[in-house]
Formats: sequence, C-alpha cells, structure tokens
Amino acid sequence: MKLIPKETAFLLLLTMLLVACSEEKIKASHDYFPLDSLMTKDQVGASNLPEEIAPVKAPFAMPEFKKPVFPDLTINIREKGAKEGELATRVIQEAIDEASAQGGGKVVVPAGKWKTGRISLKSNVNFHLEEGAELYFSGQLEDFRPAVFTRHEGVEVMSLGACIYAYQQENIAITGKGTLYGPEEGPVKEQMMTEDVTEKFVPIEKPVAERVYEGYDGASIFLPMFISPTDCKDVYIEGVTLERTAFWNIVPVYCDGVIIRGVTVNSVGIPRGDGIDIESSRNVLIEYSTLNNGDDCFTMKAGRGKDGIRVNKPTENVVVRYCLAKEGHGGITIGSETAGKINNLYIHDCVFDNTGVGIRFKTRRPRGGGGQNLYYERLRMNLRQTAFRWDMLGQELYVGDLAKRKPPRAVNDLTPKFKDITIKDILVETASTFVNINGIPESPLENLHMENVVVKDSRRFFNADDAKNLTFKHVEVTSQDSLMKFLDTRGVLFEDVVFHVPGGEIVTQIKGDLTDSIKFVDTQPEKPAAWEKPVYVNK
Repeated sequence: MKLIPKETAFLLLLTMLLVACSEEKIKASHDYFPLDSLMTKDQVGASNLPEEIAPVKAPFAMPEFKKPVFPDLTINIREKGAKEGELATRVIQEAIDEASAQGGGKVVVPAGKWKTGRISLKSNVNFHLEEGAELYFSGQLEDFRPAVFTRHEGVEVMSLGACIYAYQQENIAITGKGTLYGPEEGPVKEQMMTEDVTEKFVPIEKPVAERVYEGYDGASIFLPMFISPTDCKDVYIEGVTLERTAFWNIVPVYCDGVIIRGVTVNSVGIPRGDGIDIESSRNVLIEYSTLNNGDDCFTMKAGRGKDGIRVNKPTENVVVRYCLAKEGHGGITIGSETAGKINNLYIHDCVFDNTGVGIRFKTRRPRGGGGQNLYYERLRMNLRQTAFRWDMLGQELYVGDLAKRKPPRAVNDLTPKFKDITIKDILVETASTFVNINGIPESPLENLHMENVVVKDSRRFFNADDAKNLTFKHVEVTSQDSLMKFLDTRGVLFEDVVFHVPGGEIVTQIKGDLTDSIKFVDTQPEKPAAWEKPVYVNK
C-alpha cells in the first residue's frame, strides 16, 4: 500500500474541513429563522381565545389593554317583552337606554331567534348574546331610519350607519357566543348606491349635515356596516360570530381604545365584505380572531381624498396578533383610503391561509396620506396571489388618468407616501409573485427592510417600480421565474440571499434614468447573469 506524505495528508484534511465549513455555511444560510417557531393555523384564531388579555409588546408605545367592567344590572330582552320571530327593535333599544340611564349593565339576548332593526349602543352597556342566540337584522329601510352620522369608504355622510351603531359613547361592549346575521333581502340592499367612486356621488363641498341618504322615494342609500362605533372611547368586542353582512363588518370610526378579540367573521361571496376595518382610530388591539371574507380581511383606513384631508385623523397605534385569515382579497391591507395616514401598525404571529395577497398596500394619487412605521413579524402565509404588494396607482375606472404612471404629478396634500416598513420572520408557503411594487414617480415607496423571509414557491419573481432604499437580508426565494424588473428604483441591497431560480441564473430588466445602485452581497447566485460585477450603477 502506497503511503501519503504527511504534508499531502495535512493539505487534504484542511481542504476537506474548508469544504465542509463552506457546505455548512450554505446550509445554515438556508435556515435563517426557526420555522417551527411560527404559529400554525391550529394555534391562532377565535378557537384559541384565552380568558385574559396578555400584555402588549410593540415597537412603539401602546396603552395597557384591560377587559371592561360593568355594573351588576342585567336586563334580559325576553323578560322585557321581546318575542322570537317578531321585530324587537323597540324592546332592545329601550333595554339599552334603561341600562345606560341607570349607570350601566348588561343587556342579554338569550338563546333563540330574534329580529331587529338598527340598534344604538349607549355608554357603560355590555350587549351580550348568549350561546344559541341568533339576532337577525331587518332589510327594511324604515328599520334603519332616521339617518345617522357615518363614514362611507372614507367620506362623511348621513345614512343608515350600521346594524349595531354607537355615536360618542364610552365603555361599550358586544360580547358572547351568539351569532349576528346582517340585513335580509329587501330595500336596504336593493337601493344601495351603485356609483363606483363615492366622491362622484357625494357633493363633498356641502356640509355633512346636508349629505343625507335615507332612501325615500327610491333614492339610493349607503349600505349599513355591521358593527360601527363612531367617535367612541373604550370599545370592547369579544366572541361573537358575524354572518351575511351587507357591507364592511367591524368598523370602529374615530375611536380611541378598541379591543376586538375572539370574533369570527364570515362574508365570502359578498362584494366589499371586509372583515375588520380600523378607520381613523387609535390604540387598537385585535387578537385571536378568525376572518373568512369576500374582500380584505384586516384593513387599516384613514379617510379618502379631500374629505379625508379635511378630517385629518390618522389610524395609529394598532396591534394585530394571533389571528387567522382563512380567505379574502388581502390578509393585512393598508388602504386604499389613507388620507389621514396609517402610523404605527404592528402585526405579528398570524396565519393567512388561502387569502389572495398576503401583505398589501394600496392607495391612489387623489387619496392622500399613506403610511409609515409599519411592522410585520412572524407570519405564515399560503397565498393565491402576491406575497408583498404595493399598488399606489390604482385603476382608471376609479381615478382616471391619475392611474397612469407618467407624467409625474406635482406633490400636494393628495399625494400619498409609504415609508419605513419592516417585514421580518415570514414564511410564504406559496404565492403567485414574491414582490410587486408599483410606487408613483413623485412619491416612491421608501425605506423597506425585509429580513428572514422564506418563500417556498412563487410563480413570478420580482418587480419594483418607483422605489428607493430597499433592503432584503437573509432571504430565500424559490421561484419558477428568474426575471427581476427595476423601473426608476434605486438604493437596493440584496444581502445573504439565496435565489432558487430556473437555470440558477437571475435575469434583470432595468429601465428608467433613476434606476441606480442595485447591489448583491453574499448571494447565490452572486450576481445576475449579464452583470460584470454584483452591483449596478447608472452611468
């Protein structure tokens, strides 16, 4: 047997160690964060609601959230004269008014099938639906009159309001294991406003008190939301199930101190059947809720266009945690009504299973506002469409020529802006597209940091129009497409990123005089196929 010299053996051993270390480094780079630490759909949502509210930890200051306390007074609507199968609006409203007048208490809807028109919550009242209680809302316009102050798609009007409404009340609650059913078929749905653009229908130059839509003589109305406390403080919603809404489901408007937990919202097949929309409200906690919707699931809004700018109230300080979105257009969406801005949103430990888009940002040139200080962490997503989507242009149907990217428009109060967004520890099981950004030339998406993201399968790859200062760090993407497109996008860093693409080669399409400074650092492959160096600099 031929012996290997000591020097040769040492070199072989050293080479083997270096190769092993290199392979281990590559293997480790694929395992950026522990996937088993992410919540699964069996661990989140309404079925996992704990008794107590755990402390809230967020990257910005938040108040302490506690369950509300109500006096011992209890009023049962059956004992007050309500009868199953008969319209009980008067009895229910009198019970609420009486409880509030006596300092507060609980109004109980017992097991059974009950029917009502619009009801208005009052201060210090807990509207409680016992298990087995089914509350059906009328479809007749007279059961929602007179018109009340409300906000429809970001524009203030006087119309039907909501099935459960409240205005300028404090310490109110809707609780229990009962089920609420939205308006039945009838004039409420038959006379809804059909104009696609609210501003074209509502004369916003008129005072709000003159923007009245009650549906007399066949005139159009704005559909009632399901639950909409308006300009209220300390709102608590827990446990109930919502079915068959006419419009958006749970919509706090101008509220401060909102807790929504353990609710189930089903509205699949209902156009504009959003799940939970936070509208120009602050200090909000949403947890352990399950949404299955015909439009967006969890949505942040803040007014629309000139009317939203006039009001100028942001949605801010919102935490969404331990929730399940089972179906809907977007798992978590900002917009498209963003005039007052969305500030300080933190969504974590949620599962989006079979929604369209995962994390969605949408606004339009004439909508104004935008959002900043937005944080997304520890999300598991199984999607039908794009994983990360920014759409600031919209469609010509809604905004005309403003949906065209060029020419750049002058920056004014109606120019939206998205910036300072952090996305971390995300698993995308499947999606149609990894990233699709459509900013606007005069207001590009700015300061996006994406870290510890794994995309197991996407059919299309990457597009960024009108964006700057984008960082993708510790990311692994498997895509059936290898094309990365950049249009007037600058300041992009891919660091420690693994791209599994066809042929192991990235193809780039670069357009726009502003596209500049695109860097690949410690990536696999180390650079796009046609690049001489792992950096693109506009010459």
